[in-house]
Amino acid sequence: MRKNILLIVALFIAFGTSGCSYNSLTAQQQQVKGAWADVESQLQRRADLIPNIIKIAQTSAVQEQEVFGQIAEARSRLLNATQAAPAGEKTPEQRQAVIDAANSFGGTVGRLLSLQENYPQLRSNELFMRAQDELAGTENRIATKREDYNRTVREYNTARNQFPAVITASLFGFKEEPYFQAQPGTENAPTVPDPNSIRRNANQ
Repeated sequence: MRKNILLIVALFIAFGTSGCSYNSLTAQQQQVKGAWADVESQLQRRADLIPNIIKIAQTSAVQEQEVFGQIAEARSRLLNATQAAPAGEKTPEQRQAVIDAANSFGGTVGRLLSLQENYPQLRSNELFMRAQDELAGTENRIATKREDYNRTVREYNTARNQFPAVITASLFGFKEEPYFQAQPGTENAPTVPDPNSIRRNANQ
C-alpha cells in the first residue's frame, strides 16, 4: 500500500514538473520565433536593396557580370528559403536553410560592395554610395538581430536540454534550434576578380 502511495506521489510530481517545463519551453520557443522574425525582416530589407545597387552599378558601365549573376542567384535562394513558411511557423530545419542562404548572400553582397575598388567611377556615383550606406546600415541591423536571436536560442536550448525539461521536450517534440553562425572565412575582406581576366576566359 505504501509503495503504491509513493508511486502515485512520484508520478504526480513528475507530471507536475513536466507541465511546468512545457509552459517554460513554450514561452522560450515563442521568444525564439519572435527573434527570428526580426532577423528575417532585416534579411528582406537587404534583399530589397540589392536590385537598386545592381542597377546603379550596371548603369555606371560596370561590366562585372559574374558578380551580378552570383548575387541574383544568391538572392533568389534566400527569398525561396524565407518564403518557405511564415517566420513564426518555420521549423528549425527551415530556419537552418535560411541561415545557409543568408550566409551565401552576404558573401556576394561583400563582393558587390568591393566593386568600387575596381571601378573608380562608382566612388563618384552619389546614388551608389548612398545605396551602399543603406546596405551597410542593414548589415549592422542584421548583426544586432542575429546576436539577439542567438541569445534566445542559447537560453532555449540550454533549458530544453536540462532535466526534467529534456523529457518534456522529447515527449512534445521541442527540437533544438539552430544558431545563426557565419560561414568560416567571412572575417576576410571579399575580393572581386580582375574584369580583364573574366573577359579573357569568356572569350576562350
